[in-house]
Amino acid sequence: MSVNINRNRFIPFRKADVVDMCVDASDLPGNEVKAFREFCQILEAIFHFEFHSHLEKLKTSYAPFNPDADTRGVFKYSQAEKKNLQKQLVAEMTAVLTAANFEKITAQDLKQALGEESLFQIRLEVDFEDFEDVIFFRRGESIKEETLVKFFGLSKKSFKFTNYDRVAIYIKFKEAEYFEKQNRKHLYFEPGSTVIKLFHNVPKADLEMLFPNSNVRMKTIDKIIIGVPAAVSGIIVLVTKLGASLLLVGSVISFWLGLKDEEVQIKQQHLIALGAGLGTLAGFLFRQINKYKNRKIKFMKALADNLYFKNLDNNAGVFYHLIDTAEEEEFKEAVLAYYFLLTAREPLTKSALDQRIEKWLADGWDCHIDFEIGDAIHKLLRLKLIAVDDDYLRCVPLPEARQQLDTIWDNFFTYNQSKKLQVI
Repeated sequence: MSVNINRNRFIPFRKADVVDMCVDASDLPGNEVKAFREFCQILEAIFHFEFHSHLEKLKTSYAPFNPDADTRGVFKYSQAEKKNLQKQLVAEMTAVLTAANFEKITAQDLKQALGEESLFQIRLEVDFEDFEDVIFFRRGESIKEETLVKFFGLSKKSFKFTNYDRVAIYIKFKEAEYFEKQNRKHLYFEPGSTVIKLFHNVPKADLEMLFPNSNVRMKTIDKIIIGVPAAVSGIIVLVTKLGASLLLVGSVISFWLGLKDEEVQIKQQHLIALGAGLGTLAGFLFRQINKYKNRKIKFMKALADNLYFKNLDNNAGVFYHLIDTAEEEEFKEAVLAYYFLLTAREPLTKSALDQRIEKWLADGWDCHIDFEIGDAIHKLLRLKLIAVDDDYLRCVPLPEARQQLDTIWDNFFTYNQSKKLQVI
């Protein structure tokens, strides 16, 4: 079961579906449906073109830090140039995530999450000293309910937890000099690299499992489960297998030290018994070490399985995913704002437009969101598709709106001067 604990900004419909939803609302005259679809088609193309430049900026900024790059570098970057590119990468990625309606997870949120008990009954430790920079973003926050099964199904307990639908992480590792000073040679990551990942359905209490340097540690209950039986069994082994032999050895040592007058004779059968007892003890210790290792491997497998099914994309691949999502969100916001101004047939205030869109989504589609009205209006103003008169918004009629978008499209490149175009 999942219950939203706040209204998300994300519009959970495909952009093609949003266009169909508007058309099916039957508020458009029949002769305007075709024009509206053409308007949406060219608006979509404009956003796609604009976000392509964001993608190229991200790839260029990330190039010196990409641990998965399969291309050869042409230029050598100085430390100052790398720092500048790193700043550009963070700024550009933050802008794209914001456009995709992600929200930043604050340091306080992260600290609180790391302090909560893991849902997967795994204790993880993260060495934050390895990182130069850590940034977390999330989208979609809800309360979910699950049932925790313990003791081979004998105990079942329902619990609720905060879940994030999407989590994007950006982690910059410190340079190699830092790890060399600590004499850490066998690393599972490349010093100085930047790791970018995208996950879905991540419990807030398990954010630590997303760190690339997290280590599995035994919880107290797991140490007790292994330690207590091991201690009891160890005592039994010592008493039954080595008791007599140890007493004999103790008597010999006492005689050598002068603490005992009577000489003790160690015969062949005594040595055989001592050897057998030591062999039994060695086998017992080996089994206990294996139990510890196997339990740790079990926890690591549980961690790996969870990450495998929650991981959506890695490093440069995340850019394509985020760019596509941001492009869709920008388009959906702009289309909905323009559509409701177009069908209102009268100017609307910003607040009235916002309420009308949110009510339409809630009543007709059971979708309760916090519509980004400010961002939507900003886009339409930038494209000169609406005008503001005394706090009232009115849209440009469809024929002029299509022409305006077509003019913008034609003027993205102006190398051909034989035909001069002018933006309306």
